[in-house]
Amino acid sequence: MRRYERFSENAVQAEGITPLQYLLLLHIKGFPGREWATVGDLAERLQAKQHGVVALVTRCEAGELVVRRTNAEDRRRVEVHLLPKGEALLTRLAAVHRAELRALQGVFTIPNLA
Repeated sequence: MRRYERFSENAVQAEGITPLQYLLLLHIKGFPGREWATVGDLAERLQAKQHGVVALVTRCEAGELVVRRTNAEDRRRVEVHLLPKGEALLTRLAAVHRAELRALQGVFTIPNLA
């Protein structure tokens, strides 16, 4: 498992982002029922403090990976959306991760517990 984690860390860093930025993008992309997430949603999913997630979103925004938008129904609510550059980055990283998972097929075995 650690081999795959190290691979993932190296792959995302080669794209110029941190593993935590990658996780943030994944959580936005995979948020159930909508194409955006709030900072509170992301803080809960990342198990992080809100102010830390705000800083993380700011760094991703500076890299043109995400954008913040005010919610049309509740102006106090801020939505975090993926931008095309963030979507493209996730697509590239998904392909690389899929290839690595295929390469690892058969490496992990479950012992017979019977």
